[in-house]
Amino acid sequence: MKRLEGERLRMQADLDAARSRRERNAMGQFATPGLLARQILRSARSMTRARRQPIRFLDPALGTGAFYSALLRVFGDGSIAAGSGFEIDPHYGAPASKLWGPTGLQLVLADFTTRSPAADGSDEADLLVCNPPYVRHHHLEKSEKLRLARRAQQEVGIHVSGLAGLYVYFMLLSHKWLAVDSLSIWLIPSEFMDVNYGSALKEYLLRQVDLVRIHRFDPTDGQFDDALVSSAVVWFRNRSPSSMSSPEFTLGGTLSAPRLRRRLRREELRRERKWTRFPRAAAANEANGAALGQLFAIRRGIATGANSFFIMDESKARALSIPPRFLQPVLPSPRYVKGDIIEAGLDGVPKVDKPLFVVRCHQPLDILERTEPGVAAYLRQGQQQGIDQGYLASRRDPWYGLESRDEAPLVCTYMGRSVGRRTPFRVILNESRAIATNVYLMLYPRGALSRTMEQEPMRRKVLACLQRIVEADWKDNGRVYGGGLYKMEPNELGRLPARRLLEAFPTLSPISSRARPRLLFGAD
Repeated sequence: MKRLEGERLRMQADLDAARSRRERNAMGQFATPGLLARQILRSARSMTRARRQPIRFLDPALGTGAFYSALLRVFGDGSIAAGSGFEIDPHYGAPASKLWGPTGLQLVLADFTTRSPAADGSDEADLLVCNPPYVRHHHLEKSEKLRLARRAQQEVGIHVSGLAGLYVYFMLLSHKWLAVDSLSIWLIPSEFMDVNYGSALKEYLLRQVDLVRIHRFDPTDGQFDDALVSSAVVWFRNRSPSSMSSPEFTLGGTLSAPRLRRRLRREELRRERKWTRFPRAAAANEANGAALGQLFAIRRGIATGANSFFIMDESKARALSIPPRFLQPVLPSPRYVKGDIIEAGLDGVPKVDKPLFVVRCHQPLDILERTEPGVAAYLRQGQQQGIDQGYLASRRDPWYGLESRDEAPLVCTYMGRSVGRRTPFRVILNESRAIATNVYLMLYPRGALSRTMEQEPMRRKVLACLQRIVEADWKDNGRVYGGGLYKMEPNELGRLPARRLLEAFPTLSPISSRARPRLLFGAD
């Protein structure tokens, strides 16, 4: 079997080299590392030792057969009754069929999501292991999304968001291929644990099958060299979940020796929106008092769709004859902001090395041509460059009419890494009248906190409180991608605990109290 695995690895390298990275990204083709495949099959072996009968194996997205190769090495021929798989791409499927055919693998060159098992149950699997294609929703045609969503609704009764990637449908549509009490193991992006469109999978794992374990790899240890994605392995059995079951969440290390582990009641998982908080977190944030979203209105900075066109320095604006009233100061990228306080000059422009401005205008172009020829000429240049045809610009009226934002006294970076920093994110006090682009989140104090922050010493005290939020709270509420890149959306920042602020300002009252956490996926 080692010889065949060596041939498979050489074949994988040759086939990958014949495709561009862009092509493989579009089709979600990220090959499973052989070592990881063997670790996963060893876990399967330990979970199926009690079986008296040989297993029937299925891989719905076989590729070149990393999992099947690991199956043969870990289980041995005597423990395998049958092996089957699907592969939509003949580029990988045809060579794989030739390599593994003599071992008994039945490989079907077809789209798994269009197939159904035999009515007599002869196709049902005792062990399903899969690394499904990571095709993001924007690479799926609208008609294909509708087909997949309709089929998922029919077969498992679960509504899937149009933002879901193909791997979500693979998992749901595999259900009908599973024998009773069979074991399924999936290598998928860990994003489903955090994002709204992951709720379909969470509902499936909590209500229709018995979730056994989820292992999340260390975010800095990307499992795929060519994918910016943090991975997770999910184990479940095809049987009704017990109200007493307690799925295990593990993090880091290896599958057999994780760095952290913790068991959770299914009731806890129903209440928690962000499963990546486990195994570190002890309970849902929402039950622990006030959150930042009750003290601040939080919004993303503006998205221009073409920063190189809409954002410029003062010398360029002067050369283009764009009057100051059409220019709004805008914060530079966080890497150009030194320190955690942005001071301002007398005109409210940030004191940074190179102040920047965003062109703000909503007047019709024909009027501008008569009243402001410099502005009109520049906008015409944008049309000649095709700026008006961009995704965001084409949806605005006029195409150059950017969304409105007031300056915010506090901004938080939208993404970052924790290398050399206490947390992946920076909170910055903005004392200028500059707005921010979408690389920042903008925090507007509400109610009594707004009045408190009118005083400069209090603004700095608020900044200090936010900077004392512990690293675990930042990481547990943000989302993480491969390579240790963390991101934070406005609603996620709003769920960070506000206890530091309430300790420093005991007279503050949150704008509204949070309701008792609801069950996200219903009760048993």
